[in-house]
Amino acid sequence: MVDVLVEDPDSSVGSAVRRLKIPPSRVWVTAAVAAVPTLLIALQIVAFQQGFEGPLESLWRDYTGTPKSMSLPWAGLILALVGISMQRRLVALGAAVIIDLVCAGARLLSGDAPTVGNGPVIVLTALALIAWLRWSGVERRNALHAAALGALLILATKVGDVWLHITVLSGPDVLDEYVMLADHALGDPSWVMGRVVDTLGPVVYAVLHWVYIELPVAAIVVAVWQLRRVVDSGRWPSHYLVRTFLVLGLVGPIVYVLFPVVGPMFAFGVDGNGLQVGNYWPGVLPPIDRNPAPLPFDAATPRNCMPSMHTAWALSVFLHTRRDADGSRAPRWLRWGGAFWLLATLTATLGFGYHYGVDLVAGAVLCLTVESALREPERGWGWFRIRLVAGGAAVLAVLLLSYRYLAVPMAEYAVPAGTIVLALLAGMAAAFHATWFAGQREQVVTVRAVEPVER
Repeated sequence: MVDVLVEDPDSSVGSAVRRLKIPPSRVWVTAAVAAVPTLLIALQIVAFQQGFEGPLESLWRDYTGTPKSMSLPWAGLILALVGISMQRRLVALGAAVIIDLVCAGARLLSGDAPTVGNGPVIVLTALALIAWLRWSGVERRNALHAAALGALLILATKVGDVWLHITVLSGPDVLDEYVMLADHALGDPSWVMGRVVDTLGPVVYAVLHWVYIELPVAAIVVAVWQLRRVVDSGRWPSHYLVRTFLVLGLVGPIVYVLFPVVGPMFAFGVDGNGLQVGNYWPGVLPPIDRNPAPLPFDAATPRNCMPSMHTAWALSVFLHTRRDADGSRAPRWLRWGGAFWLLATLTATLGFGYHYGVDLVAGAVLCLTVESALREPERGWGWFRIRLVAGGAAVLAVLLLSYRYLAVPMAEYAVPAGTIVLALLAGMAAAFHATWFAGQREQVVTVRAVEPVER
């Protein structure tokens, strides 16, 4: 609790004060509300100085111009609708559709592409204002909570777009030669999957591309399922997917500036625009260079490979499709959907040449670490959580340092090096499962075993 001293006007002594107890959660919420506009303004200033579009400009286009994404604004609105009643959901959806149709029609008449996305952003803003000004109690709290989640999802992408530019400014040289050597320890999976995807043809490519691009849509489906009882019960789950998504989006990209990597299709393929080591990917493996060096690269390609955030996010989707909030198994369609999205995302990240295999290992470790820090907050911070979070952070640091400073030995002794890398990931996964899933399953089985039998 936070103590605040205020003057008590009812006291007979003018200098008397009383202590107010403010929940820490409210303090954190207030700090977050203040931090978001501060961050947006700071990034907008950086973007203006460097000559690229900032988050406030992009947000303004969502309201009055052509939205950068057609699906993401709708994903944000759908997430916001979990906090209001069904009748109000239908009204909000109808209003968003009408606004989008009008805006798309106006663009079509002016000769532009009939893109959508204005409607959901406008309705989401209106929903938050109406809830703040006109509603009260649990109804107001649920609506504002859900609207904040939807808005954060949209704003996070604006921040992410700017951060990709910052990775270019902070990392003119990239470390792909080191990562490619380290990837020999895993059998060069990007080169293997690149040839596999080429063989499978355009239909498979299109499906994988859609899965890769629309990862937020899968996250919204899972989040809506997790939050489906909020309005009826008036209670929010202690942990759900959106929290993991947002924290991963804050923590993971920090590594981008510490470990700039562009990916095999750029550093070793024709998309390098003349700056690549050679046109190797995906047909030919580059020779082992025992004297790797940072590679100067262009000012347009983001350094967003290490770690693979698509792997981290897709793995978090998979984890949150395993069980419901009460520990029971999730529906079959959700479990199979989460597994499909994870496998398809991993295939796309490698098969499109966006990532090396070691990027995926780092992304998976990051996901398990962040998820361990957030999952089941009611259990507190005992040794069971500290060892997972600290161990995951240590494993991630060991991997990054190995990729950078032991790349040549990893390539020369591929089998033992690859075994160690995969063993570290497997150990982290086993500890995660034992802590968060095995015990939970035993608890569910025990509860069901003592349930009275109906006669």
